[in-house]
Amino acid sequence: YGRFRANNDLLYYDLQIRIDPVAEQISGSNAIRFRMLAADNRIQLDLYENLTIEKVEYANQEVSYIRDGNAFFVTFPRLLPKGSEQVIKVHYRGKPKATSRFGGFVFGKDPAGNPWIYSSCEDVGAQVWWPNKEQWKDEPEGMRLRVAVPNGLTNVSNGRLMATKDLGDGYTEFDYVVHYPINNYNVSVNVGKYVHFGEKHDDLTLDYYVLEPNLEKARVQFSQVKPMMGCFEKHFGPYPFPKDGFKLIEVPYSGMEHQSAVTYGNRFANGYLERDWTGVGISPRFDFIIIHESGHEWFGNSVSAADRADMWIHEALDTYAEAVYVECMWNYEDAIRYVNGYAPKVVHKEPIIGPYGVSKPGAGGDMYFKGTLVFNTLRHVLRNDTRWWSLWREYNRRFKYQNIHAEQVIAFFNEQFKQNLTPIFDQYLRYPQIPTLELKYHGRNIQYRWVTEVKDFRMPVELIVNGKVRRLIATNHWKTLTNAPKNAVQVRTDLFYVNVREVAN
Repeated sequence: YGRFRANNDLLYYDLQIRIDPVAEQISGSNAIRFRMLAADNRIQLDLYENLTIEKVEYANQEVSYIRDGNAFFVTFPRLLPKGSEQVIKVHYRGKPKATSRFGGFVFGKDPAGNPWIYSSCEDVGAQVWWPNKEQWKDEPEGMRLRVAVPNGLTNVSNGRLMATKDLGDGYTEFDYVVHYPINNYNVSVNVGKYVHFGEKHDDLTLDYYVLEPNLEKARVQFSQVKPMMGCFEKHFGPYPFPKDGFKLIEVPYSGMEHQSAVTYGNRFANGYLERDWTGVGISPRFDFIIIHESGHEWFGNSVSAADRADMWIHEALDTYAEAVYVECMWNYEDAIRYVNGYAPKVVHKEPIIGPYGVSKPGAGGDMYFKGTLVFNTLRHVLRNDTRWWSLWREYNRRFKYQNIHAEQVIAFFNEQFKQNLTPIFDQYLRYPQIPTLELKYHGRNIQYRWVTEVKDFRMPVELIVNGKVRRLIATNHWKTLTNAPKNAVQVRTDLFYVNVREVAN
C-alpha cells in the first residue's frame, strides 16, 4: 500500500461496460471519484496488462499515465490539494483472462448453447476485467454499474436494478446502483438467458435468477433462503444491504459471495456439490452454497478485512455461521457435531494469519476449518450463550461497512468477554499448532497444564470426571485435580479445540 495508493480515499465508482459475446471482449469506462488524503500529483490504479487503456480523462482533458505490469500511474497536470475531491475516467477495452479457481472473467455457453458469461475474481483481483484501485483496505462508498449485453440476454449485478434501456443497436443496458461500500472482487456481472422469480423476507426483496430448465428445481431449493435469513438476522443482526436487496444467481461454478448478488452453482441439491461436506450426516440436510455464501453478507461483505492476511475474518466467521444455521434449524448437539466434522480437514502447516502488505492470505483451508473450531472454543470459554449471541450482533453493528484488522477483532472480544483473550487468539491464529493439554496421572489424582508457543497461556477447559463436568482453568504451569482416576476422565475436545497428551510421571 504505497504512497500513490495511500494518498487518496475512494469515494465512488461509475463503471459502464459493453460485453460482446462473439468477439469475447469488453469495452467501456470507469469514472473514479476520490478524495486526496495528501497533496500530490499522481495516483496508482490497476488493470491487467492484457487489457488496453484507451485514454484517461481528468477535468475534460486527457492526462498521462505510465503502465507497470498490472498497475498504472496517473499523473495530473497540477498538484491536487489535500482534502479535495477529484474524478478521473479510465477508458479501456480488451479480452479479459479466464484464469484462477473460479474463472476470473469467463465467456461460456449454457447447455443450450446460449452465451453464459460471468466474473468471479476474489483470488486474482478485479483488475482482471475492470480498472480500479486493487487492494482490500479502501472501498468506495457505493458505485453505479451499467452493463450492456445483446438483446435477449440478462445481466445481473450487485445493487438495485434501477433501469433497463434498449440502446437501439441490438444491445440492452442494465443499470445497477450499489448503495453501500463494496469490495472490488465482489463487483460482478452474470450474463445469460435467465428467468426471474422472487419473494420477500419482511421488507427485504429476495430475487432469484436461473436458467429456464432449472426453474422448478430452483423454486424448491431456494426455499431455504427465507429460514436462513431469519436465523442470521436473529443471531448476527439485520441484513446489511436492504436498499440493494438480496439476489441468488445461477452460475456454472460452485458459487461466490458477491455482495447482494450471491452466485450459486450447487446443482440444486443439498450438501456441497452433492457431498456430505463435514462427513457427519448433517451437510446433506441443507444447501451448503446457499448458506455459506449468503453468510458472507455479514462476514466479508459488510465487515471486511483490510488486508488479505486477515482473510480469516471472512472465512472463519462465515464457516462458523454454517454451524449457527444448523443450530437454528435443528439443535445445539447437531451444531457441535457439524463443527467437529471440520477437524479432520485441518492440516496445521501454516498460521491462519498471513503476511501483511503482500496480498497473501494465511493457511488456505485452515482459515475455514480451524477457524470455525476456534470460535466454537471461544463460545465455551465464555459459557454464556446470552452474551455470546449478543456479542455477534454487536460485532456486526460496530464494524458494519468497515475494513478491519485482526487486532480490532481481538480487542473487541477482549472487551466483550471482559478478559484478556489475546494469548488464546495468538496461539490459534499466529501459530500452526493448537494448544496441547498435558496430563499426568498419580493414582486418583491428575496434573494438567497447557503446552503452547505463546507464553503465559491461560484458558479454561472442561473434563467429564466421574460422570460430572469439571471446568479447569489451565495455564502453562502444572496444577492438580484430586479424585480424578484415569479411567474416569474425558476431556471435552468437542467443545474445546485442543490436543490431549498423556505424559509419564
